[in-house]
Amino acid sequence: MRNELTSTDTLGQPFAVELQGIWKRFPGVVANAGADLRVSAGTVHAVLGENGAGKSTLMNILAGVYRPDAGQLRIDGEIHHFRTPADALAAGIGMVHQEFRLIPSFTVADNVVLGAAERIVRRSSIESAVGELAERFGIATEPDRMVWQLSMGERQRVEILKALWRDAQILVLDEPTAVLTPGEADELAAVLRHMANDGRAVIFISHKLQEVTSFCDEATVLRGGKTVAASLSVESTDATELAGLMVGSSPAISERPPPGQVGEELLAVHKLRCMDDRGLPALDGIELTVRSGEIVGIAGVAGNGQRELAQVIAGLRSVESGTVCLTGEDRTFASPRQRFSAGLGYIPEDRLGVGLAPRLNVIDNAILRTYRDHCRGPFLDAESATAHCQDLVDRFRIQTGPLFHSIAGLSGGNLQRLLVGRELRGHPSVVVAAQPTRGLDVQGVKAIQDLLVAERDVGAAVLLISEDLDELLTLSDRLLVMHAGRIVAEFEPTTAERRTIGEAMAGHLDGACVIPEVVGP
Repeated sequence: MRNELTSTDTLGQPFAVELQGIWKRFPGVVANAGADLRVSAGTVHAVLGENGAGKSTLMNILAGVYRPDAGQLRIDGEIHHFRTPADALAAGIGMVHQEFRLIPSFTVADNVVLGAAERIVRRSSIESAVGELAERFGIATEPDRMVWQLSMGERQRVEILKALWRDAQILVLDEPTAVLTPGEADELAAVLRHMANDGRAVIFISHKLQEVTSFCDEATVLRGGKTVAASLSVESTDATELAGLMVGSSPAISERPPPGQVGEELLAVHKLRCMDDRGLPALDGIELTVRSGEIVGIAGVAGNGQRELAQVIAGLRSVESGTVCLTGEDRTFASPRQRFSAGLGYIPEDRLGVGLAPRLNVIDNAILRTYRDHCRGPFLDAESATAHCQDLVDRFRIQTGPLFHSIAGLSGGNLQRLLVGRELRGHPSVVVAAQPTRGLDVQGVKAIQDLLVAERDVGAAVLLISEDLDELLTLSDRLLVMHAGRIVAEFEPTTAERRTIGEAMAGHLDGACVIPEVVGP
């Protein structure tokens, strides 16, 4: 099923965006193979496809990050040849990238206005203006905070504010809701609809088909770098058809897995307290246990201590007080390597920088945890390391190109597959997974979820931190809610109401199973 492309939209006007016959090759990979995309002004247009389908590459061409090897790019009917992202910005194109483009040592306000201020302005004026913009669009942020102090969800909001500040007439969002809670995603949908009603063209890349069918007007599907369906009317299709177009056949409907065989306590956190990057309390007496054979889910609005909890368990953040026990042993002051040796697998929310090293190649990243197992004396055994990496690539269906090339050219989904595969390959006793399916396509999400369930079923204790409530309700054996650095409520996932969970996430605990507050040191 493929719609024929025309030179004008249904009103006879030139398309706001027209990409025709786009080709883009990288070493060992053809990212786009004659891809087409046409987007009308005043619409929210979804771009769908599996990992490696060419979505991000096509959008980076539109944003001036890459130059196409062949094909044409038109904006409002005029041919453009963008040499730099600045050229695209000048043409009214704003892009919110999947991997954040922020300066950590600058404030939120500095990042928002960087490169867009026409004259020297007072810092207080900038912060006030950015605060007003954020309030106007219902985006919760603090303009004077340093970006390095923010959680992933808060950083995503800064990226969105950057595009809004520049009043982009064509707004491209690459997986913008991946780090947002359901409520925040609904707020973003309202913002996008408002922008479309103002005559802007909004291009929305997402793997969450429910979002696409709920507020997008049209959808274009890519597969293998080619356009397989162009400008489909969302009203006349559904999630099943779109998923089938993405993968060539409709994936199996995700069902709640049967419960595992619960055994001994493998992860125990007792009266845990720590500070955030600003020196303020992040965890306030956390009590948490995870047993063998169960998945414990953590829900919560970004910035309520989930990030710090994962870092403390992994040994990446200092403890003020309390204890962390792994497999029955006190590991509160153990190093990350010692915790790994004790059976911990850690999937961080920040896959680049914390999870993977972007300047290293695929092989080096694959063996980061176990490189000593691939050494002969002081030297690395290249054959052993390559075999280990190839096994990961094959088992987790990672599209990489040559293994000795940098991972910088991999799509976000393939980066995540590499990270998850590396952490789960040795069957750890305890798995801490923070946003493990963020940015993955439909089949990728199911594959990673199946892996977590498989680890649980062979006896691992899995702590799943996610801002995707559907994922938590599907996978969790127990569901906990964090607010203001504490676990404030516990729910039975099979009977919990989304509204009640949402209220607990916001700090309203009526109707929830409230966890008593921890008192004392």
